[in-house]
Amino acid sequence: MKKTFSMLIALVSLVCVTSSCTENQRVREFGGEMTVKLEPGQKLMMATWKEDNLFYLTEPMDENYEPKTKVFQENSSYGIMETKVIFVEQK
Repeated sequence: MKKTFSMLIALVSLVCVTSSCTENQRVREFGGEMTVKLEPGQKLMMATWKEDNLFYLTEPMDENYEPKTKVFQENSSYGIMETKVIFVEQK
């Protein structure tokens, strides 16, 4: 009974912690994947994290530029809790 109660408390705590975070914070701190759809006509130049905030630089697409999907990915030393941000460009 004590073990079940402890596991229940741990699960409730985990749900509370992860649900109170923004998507940026969850992906940055716990790993995982998120998708960012850029404004139409904008192309991704670069991306970086500053603490829990994701910053990305865009510029207008040239007329004949074909939109791409770009991936900003972490390669951690131990291969766990890696972060991946997918940027989707659109005309």
